[in-house]
Amino acid sequence: MSIALDRTNFSTLIYNLDAINFQKGQARLWEILRRGIRKSSETEFPEAPPRFARKGFAERDQFDPGATSLAPEAPFSSTGPQGHRGRMREKLLDRGADAFADYELLEMLLFLAFKKGDTKPLAKSLINHYGSYADVLAAPPESLFAQPGIGIHSVAAIKLIHASALRLARAELANTPVLNNWDKLIDYLTIAMARETNEQFRVLYLDNRNRLIADEIASRGTVNHTQVYVRELVTRALHNHATALILVHNHPSGDPAPSRDDIEMTKEVQRAVALLDVTLHDHIIIGKGAWLSFRREGLLRAA
Repeated sequence: MSIALDRTNFSTLIYNLDAINFQKGQARLWEILRRGIRKSSETEFPEAPPRFARKGFAERDQFDPGATSLAPEAPFSSTGPQGHRGRMREKLLDRGADAFADYELLEMLLFLAFKKGDTKPLAKSLINHYGSYADVLAAPPESLFAQPGIGIHSVAAIKLIHASALRLARAELANTPVLNNWDKLIDYLTIAMARETNEQFRVLYLDNRNRLIADEIASRGTVNHTQVYVRELVTRALHNHATALILVHNHPSGDPAPSRDDIEMTKEVQRAVALLDVTLHDHIIIGKGAWLSFRREGLLRAA
């Protein structure tokens, strides 16, 4: 005769457990339970009576695998695909960014775009394509979008880090005389312009203590030429109440040597701003890994 264990039978069995001779009935009891569970329909498993719940018969309402703690002697603090990311974050916080290769930093940056999965192959592919981690960060959005595996979240994450680096470098110049912090100025301009694929002309407007008032892009050109509108530059100097200027532009070719046009344009700007008692401190050309100062090269005539 088969026995189907339903909620009523189970409860009756448990409530009468004290009346059973445990030594004689133990085998029969577990046989009933085994057969009953096997033959029961797929319904919710009956709850244990309250007086047995405290002895461990009751099931937990929920089971959270993430809440399971590992023994102290376990070789890994975490397992599964999330373990690698966790270990990298811990390494970053414990040992600092110097402990990472460039591709590992980019791999972690891509965590922001890919909630799961291995981002290492994509990080290595991007560095191979652009040449360096810094070049990936400075790459134009339209160029990044053209890379396989890159979408809007990846591009946003990469450009966010580039913008943050630029803000940090610029903050180093805040409220300090620019001419007394030349190394920090060059660092800032290198981050902002060295890896631009098109020529860019910008003007740094300074107050009477040579502190940075404004940093403005006056024009963007083609790969090897940009046009400077002297009248607009003078107007912006008046608007910003500037008493001094520093001109800056980049050479996408990487060679910071000035052209004849660069020299003539600089002389024209110097003559125009001098009429307003505004001093042109310098004209800096940013290349890749190199830069040139007109004043240091003797290319800027004395005021």
